[in-house]
Amino acid sequence: MKIAVLAWGSLIWDPRTLEVAAPFKAGGPNLPIEFCRISKNRRLTLVIDEAYGTLCGTYLAPSRFEDLEAARANLRVREEMSSVAGVGYALVSGERSARALELHPHATETIADWAAADGYDAAIWTALESNFEREAAEPFSVNAAQRFLEDLERNDFAAFERALDYIRRAPEATQTPLRERVAAQWPG
Repeated sequence: MKIAVLAWGSLIWDPRTLEVAAPFKAGGPNLPIEFCRISKNRRLTLVIDEAYGTLCGTYLAPSRFEDLEAARANLRVREEMSSVAGVGYALVSGERSARALELHPHATETIADWAAADGYDAAIWTALESNFEREAAEPFSVNAAQRFLEDLERNDFAAFERALDYIRRAPEATQTPLRERVAAQWPG
């Protein structure tokens, strides 16, 4: 089975234990993504979000694994997830990840269509939800994310610097409203 690993964030510049047969390259499907997940180290990270995301180009790399479960387990380890359920997948034959369908059904079908057109049997990706409202105690918006970053800047400068570094290192194709706001307020 030929499996594509899709990425739009740190997997591209920091694959660590992810086993791919070639480096990530542009050419993945356009997906609605935004910096609307607060990670455990307080960075705002990119996730597929059909409510707040902006269509952006993504990247792909062929997995070293030909077995879907092995490829998903490898991505789970790289992403430090407790469960493989957070690794979305779409098989060209029709099978889909239940979690991905729950979080972003339209994007899941876009990925499946892209995989078929690009000659893959399956695609896998990090399928985590936005947790911004739970972590920041208000719904995600560009203004709310700006306030979150301003609070980090005042109260935890090391976390603020990590957050800015992640946003700045995102691929050029990842142009979202929050990234534009960050570039205007904190040029660097």
